[in-house]
Amino acid sequence: MKIFYRICVLFIMFTPAVGFAQFETFKDSVVQLYGVVMSADSLKGLPAVSIMVKGQNRGTISNDEGVFSIVVLKGDKVEFTSIGYKPKLVEIPQKLEGNQYSMIQLMVMDTVYLPATIIKQRVTREQFERDFVNTQVPDDNIEVARVNNNIATRRLLLSTLPSDGREASAQYMRQQSKKLYYSGQIAPQNIFNPFAWSEFIKAWKRGDYKKKG
Repeated sequence: MKIFYRICVLFIMFTPAVGFAQFETFKDSVVQLYGVVMSADSLKGLPAVSIMVKGQNRGTISNDEGVFSIVVLKGDKVEFTSIGYKPKLVEIPQKLEGNQYSMIQLMVMDTVYLPATIIKQRVTREQFERDFVNTQVPDDNIEVARVNNNIATRRLLLSTLPSDGREASAQYMRQQSKKLYYSGQIAPQNIFNPFAWSEFIKAWKRGDYKKKG
């Protein structure tokens, strides 16, 4: 029990010292960063420049004259961004002496090349009517689905597309069933079947056997 009490006493004695040392270390790492953001070509203050500490959800913006102020830590990376200018990343020195750091940040304009625009003369009413009538409008999804669901198109796809495993096995079972059904006798020929001839004539009139362009 005596050893336990001694450990408790030592813990109570050294805890304030450790906490004070940690506070002093944190206090020494805090830096008041302030300065002005200017354009590199005209040296004018840039307003509304975003100044964000990278990797952290905190930051500030410059005022109308480009002046800013923010609290950071030594070793932090501060990113300057503004529309029309290239972003700039600045790292606060880790071995900075003191707790204040001033700077003048120059922003370089970001050149953007837009695609060429061709300006043509306004068309006449006759030209507009001619082009409007002759313009081929592509089919929408409903029209494409309607064409694909045509009977002739479905039959063409059915005859050209390969069958999957389920269709192939079902077709094989039907063939085997038909073969066993007429086992020991002559299977009927559709060439003498009037119903088969009727279906053939109907399909021929519909154009099912015409070549598709």
